[in-house]
Amino acid sequence: MTTASPLQYVAKPARPNPAAAPAEGARWSVAEIEALFALPFLDLMFRAQEVHRAHFTAGEVQRSTLLSIKTGGCSEDCGYCSQSARYHTGLERERLMPLEEVLERARAAKDNGSTRFCMGAAWRSPKEKDLAAVIEMVREVKKLGLETCVTLGMLDAEQAKLLAAAGLDYYNHNVDTAPERYAEIVTTHTLQDRLDTIEKVREAGINVCSGGIVGMGEDQTGRAGLIAQLANLTPPPESVSINKLIPFPGTPLADGGELDPFDFVRTIAVARITMPESFVRMSAGREQMSDELQALCFMAGANSIFYGERLLTADNAEAGDDLRLFERLGLVSI
Repeated sequence: MTTASPLQYVAKPARPNPAAAPAEGARWSVAEIEALFALPFLDLMFRAQEVHRAHFTAGEVQRSTLLSIKTGGCSEDCGYCSQSARYHTGLERERLMPLEEVLERARAAKDNGSTRFCMGAAWRSPKEKDLAAVIEMVREVKKLGLETCVTLGMLDAEQAKLLAAAGLDYYNHNVDTAPERYAEIVTTHTLQDRLDTIEKVREAGINVCSGGIVGMGEDQTGRAGLIAQLANLTPPPESVSINKLIPFPGTPLADGGELDPFDFVRTIAVARITMPESFVRMSAGREQMSDELQALCFMAGANSIFYGERLLTADNAEAGDDLRLFERLGLVSI
């Protein structure tokens, strides 16, 4: 995989019909993706449904559980993150969770219907002793019959290979926002640092989970730039997480503006159209969403959710509420 400059994607001119998909192997320009966002809402939903049904079985939704195995004390300055040591969010720094406690949570997740278990640690990058402990977690969780995913910060090539050898299925590393806005959100690393880690994960043979956060003050062009960055990865991520900002008190984005719910649905739909073979996951922010809004997201092509009452340091939708919503909508867990 060759990683292009993050700014490459904004310069390409639109095709005569920018709402049409590019030819196989071509890249999406930001202008083309903006044209999708600008479609009448019902037209966009119809097209997203067409794409979704051409690549997935309608009504099937994959469920993942996310566990923070090491919380707080991160040296990075991501403006949205309650776990940064640079901000006063009231979050206590914790040690790496013991293996048996992780396995207890994984067993409970499986019993509740999750098929993927994701483990997150608040690090810039893992130290050797910490990575060894996480590798043991990956091996033991896989023995339970669950897919495994971790998010540990930036990796070098050797670390990625060690995780692959342990049987890791997915590595999560979000690109967060449009390339032009990245330095406004994070200054302690660059977007290219993120892309380099994604490339090392790919080279090691691990599936990629990557997405971003909307509602951080970006406009429609910013959301289009985020989707272009993801869709133009080669190949696009197997799992794409679309997060709605949760404004944590004490972080620079604590007073972030409210995102129009229809803009969130449009982001899901555009992700589905531009990344037709990826699982598109409704991630952070679902706890504040109505059943009706979530139903629109499923119609727009979302076919994965984080399941369980906690997402790292934020509340998530109640598991019982999700089960009732699935029953009301006729959705099937896979």
